[in-house]
Amino acid sequence: MTTAPVEIEEPSIDESDLESRGWNVIVWDDPVNLMSYVVYVFRRLFGFSEAKATRKMLEVHNSGKSIVVTAPREKAELDCHRLHHYGLWATIEEA
Repeated sequence: MTTAPVEIEEPSIDESDLESRGWNVIVWDDPVNLMSYVVYVFRRLFGFSEAKATRKMLEVHNSGKSIVVTAPREKAELDCHRLHHYGLWATIEEA
């Protein structure tokens, strides 16, 4: 006896939903860059105030990492690339 194959529906994926999801840009601690340089980069790239940039830098230094921005994937990838250009270790992850 032969049975007919079961038809499986593919889940629909809304591409616009994928783009609008938030992605975290994470900066990781490294033994190379000075704390003052990290503050400079945060201020230059993200327009952080001196206090916010220092707070984020200390989070990187003390906790080993900090989420510096959450953005749509394309913007997060660009920010991550810009951080690499300045010599900082950065990755992205889905928020």
